[in-house]
Amino acid sequence: MTLPLTDSALIGTCLAASALGIIVLTSSGGNGATPPANDETEVSEAAEANDALEQIGATAVSEPQEVDAEFGEQVRAYLLENPEVIFEAVAVYEERQAMAQADMDAAVLEANAEALFEDGHSWVGGNPEGDIRLVEFIDYQCGFCKRAHDEVAALLEEDDGIRLILKEFPILGPESELASRFAVATLNIGGDDVYAEVQDMLMRHEGAFSTDFLEDVAAMVDLDFEAISAEMESDAVTSVLAENRALAQRLQITGTPTFVMESEMIRGFISADVLAETAESLRN
Repeated sequence: MTLPLTDSALIGTCLAASALGIIVLTSSGGNGATPPANDETEVSEAAEANDALEQIGATAVSEPQEVDAEFGEQVRAYLLENPEVIFEAVAVYEERQAMAQADMDAAVLEANAEALFEDGHSWVGGNPEGDIRLVEFIDYQCGFCKRAHDEVAALLEEDDGIRLILKEFPILGPESELASRFAVATLNIGGDDVYAEVQDMLMRHEGAFSTDFLEDVAAMVDLDFEAISAEMESDAVTSVLAENRALAQRLQITGTPTFVMESEMIRGFISADVLAETAESLRN
């Protein structure tokens, strides 16, 4: 079985291969000469090299480059003595990539600020007048969303300056869609407090999201299930989910949970402590 390489492992492998290539070249006499090969072998090797380069966003030079003998020997000796520099280069690359991603995230968040923070249809909790706005994209079948649910609750308990905005983002199949439609319908009919109760029950539920289960939830919060069922199929609910999906697409969000805290995008599960640290960093 072949295990998939992570980005870091792939980059490290390519860098190591490049270093090995220099060592081989310099070991062959320092002039970059290679044994003669037939045309088919050359074409195959060139294609493989180009494929490897494309995976890390690089391009091949059009012609083989000769390596100066003295320089090649110096590089070879240094890499043999200090192989760890290859992985140091990977770390620098990852840091630069992270910085570039953060810059792109900040730009796209600013362009979509109104849809994120003031869409007029998302539930708002915590402190509605809080100085830090936290958006969470959720799916009720997402295990990491369920784990994050208590972390977000702990954050709100600790920090009374957080304005929480929930975006229903069902991406894990028909049951996710059913649960989100139910949640939005309860918000439209029952209001903020009812939605908060329902959202908590849905997030803590470990079984299937069936019509029978949703009917039981509606009864627990004193809502008419027939009215909720009709609202679930309404254009209003469909529009909310469509707008959330369109927003997620613009932000390149493909998984849940995804958090947006002011100008910071956080993909995946995160603890209350880290959220609190991020909030304090933004305040300062």
